[in-house]
Amino acid sequence: MRSPVLAGVLMLSSTLAFAQGAERDEFFWLGEINKATTVINSEEGLLDEALVPGIAAALADVIENGSQAGAERPSAVIRFEPLLIEAGGAEVTLLHAGRSSQDMHATYRAAILREKLLELAGQLNTTSRTLVDLAAGHVETIVPNYTNGVAAQPNSFAHYLLGHAAGLDRDAQKIREAYARVDRSPMGTTVLNGTGWPLNRQRMADYLGFAALVDNAYDASQISSMDQPVEVASIVTSVALHTGNFIEDVLTQYAQTRPWILLEEGGGNTFVSSAMPQKRNPGLLNDTRSDASHAVTLAMGPVLQTHNITPGMSDPKDVGANSRMVDAGIQALAGLDRVLKALVISPERALEELNSDWTASQEIADILMRDHGLPFREGHEVASQIVGFARAEGIGPLDFPYEEARRIYAVTVEDDPDYPRELPLSEEQFRAALDPVAIVNNRATSGGPQPAEVERMIAEARERLQAQEEWIAARRDHIDSSLAQLDRDFGALLP
Repeated sequence: MRSPVLAGVLMLSSTLAFAQGAERDEFFWLGEINKATTVINSEEGLLDEALVPGIAAALADVIENGSQAGAERPSAVIRFEPLLIEAGGAEVTLLHAGRSSQDMHATYRAAILREKLLELAGQLNTTSRTLVDLAAGHVETIVPNYTNGVAAQPNSFAHYLLGHAAGLDRDAQKIREAYARVDRSPMGTTVLNGTGWPLNRQRMADYLGFAALVDNAYDASQISSMDQPVEVASIVTSVALHTGNFIEDVLTQYAQTRPWILLEEGGGNTFVSSAMPQKRNPGLLNDTRSDASHAVTLAMGPVLQTHNITPGMSDPKDVGANSRMVDAGIQALAGLDRVLKALVISPERALEELNSDWTASQEIADILMRDHGLPFREGHEVASQIVGFARAEGIGPLDFPYEEARRIYAVTVEDDPDYPRELPLSEEQFRAALDPVAIVNNRATSGGPQPAEVERMIAEARERLQAQEEWIAARRDHIDSSLAQLDRDFGALLP
């Protein structure tokens, strides 16, 4: 059975852990740093064992008091330490051996920023999974894709969505790479060149859940702590740009009288114009676009604040500003997730748009080169002349006269005797070359829109999402288990 003393220690430790776990802000991390210092320095002979219970109790009081509703939770060492002195007397400042606000603040900034990166990674995974799941339902949906704002070629909607998912996957890679650089402990570097105290930096890093140390003491608070928000800002920028690109692509459909992709009406997705009864304004699209722009705006802050300042200045390091920047990226991704879940796609209308224009005309040039030896530019000219004639006469691809195609071909190649004199495509082949569905299904390139390739890419995308989910969970578990161990070891010091 547990002794009453041990039971009391465990209960107090549990209470302390619960109180500390409410909000992992600057105050929280100052408490954790002080707890770790108390444990490490007492065990390694840097703190008089006789003083440890009183110091530990004073620290526990400060943490407990700061966890009460409406209580002060100072974020600076110079405001946290007076509370310690008030609770335990001047001897509590023995904890400050070899420490500075420089390395302590750099440590809590890194700790908070890494958790923000995990939040961003979590929302990114949620949105990406929605995107991939949507793609899985539209492998055979053929839609127009656009370049320079003009309908360019037929594509499967799934392939298009997976292209956007690939961009978000690169954002996930950037988060993992940046996290490894942020997840390093500056503690023990003091101001910029270390200390004469033999501090155990590795034990401190382990207790605070860091995977590694910032190796160079000057780098710790003077260089890397300025780099981190700038690097995270670049990721937020990328996430916001990917979000905005997709939103803009959908928004252009609202300029058409008969779009093939729209938001489901109601539920906050759209709203009726105050003056024009026929209008359904895409409010969710506009809001998400605005959120993405806001994220980009905030992400410019660390870059501009780091520009033209000497190393180590605090300008780009503000925890609140950098957290709001990441939160803006999260909000943009959450909006994109809502957009994806609200999309209504009309495969029939998409195919109608494809067949009303000449987005399949490149296939004629490809077939003439691949199967009949014409240089691409020559075949391109044949197709271009067909399109020019058709548009001048108001003829769509489905209705274009085969005999007119033969005439245009003969006129185009008449000056070069090396090419076949007659159009080498039968009428059936000519019609098939203009079929958007056949074009997509007959693609042979790795990474193309043909169903087999799309299914492969969907499966691999899901594997990456699962791996990312496991990576996020492992990082969170490492932090939580490290702090739990610190709580247990600190609790054992309490009187």
